[in-house]
Amino acid sequence: MKIAFLLFNQMTSLDFVGFYDSVTRLQTMGYCPDLSWDICALEENVSDDRGIHYHIETVQPPLAAYDMVFVPGGIGTRKLKDDKTFTDWLSTAQAVPIKVSVCTGSLLFGGAGFLHDRQATTNPSALDLLGEYTEKAQAKRIVQDVKSDTIITGGGVAASIDLGLYVCEFLSDRQTALVIADKMDYPYYF
Repeated sequence: MKIAFLLFNQMTSLDFVGFYDSVTRLQTMGYCPDLSWDICALEENVSDDRGIHYHIETVQPPLAAYDMVFVPGGIGTRKLKDDKTFTDWLSTAQAVPIKVSVCTGSLLFGGAGFLHDRQATTNPSALDLLGEYTEKAQAKRIVQDVKSDTIITGGGVAASIDLGLYVCEFLSDRQTALVIADKMDYPYYF
C-alpha cells in the first residue's frame, strides 16, 4: 500500500501530523511492512497557517499511482477548492481506491468532483461550504462512504488522530488500532 500525503500552503499542521503519526505506525510497528508513503505538493516548499515550513521532495506526482490519498484541512482550502491547477492535480486521484481527508480537506475533494452523491463531513464551521458539493454532508466526527471507492472524512482538526486510528483499523484490525493508540498514549480511541 502506498499513500500520498498532500500538503499545501495555509494547511493546518495538526490535521496532517495527527493522521500521519497514527497511520505510518502501521509500517514502523511492523503491522503493514509494505506500507510506504510520499509527502507531496504542487511546489517544493509549503508553509502551514502558522508558519511551519515543509520541504517537499515529491512535487506534483500523478496521484493515480497511489492506493490512498490523504488531504488535510486549513484556511488554505477556501482558495484551493476553486484553484483549477490544484483541483486538476487532485482529480488525478479519481481511480485511487481510498481517499481520506480531515477538517476542510473534504472541500478539496468536493472541488475535485469526488463528493457528488457521497456522504462526508468537515469542520462543523464549514458544513455549509461542504453542502455545495454534496447533499449528504453530515455533522459527525468520522464519515465513511463506500461506492466503487472508499472516501473517509473527519471533522475538525482534533479529529485527525481519531481518523488516523480509524484508518489503521480499516486497513488492519481493531486490536492493531488499539495497540497503536496505546503506544501513542492516546486514551480516547474506543
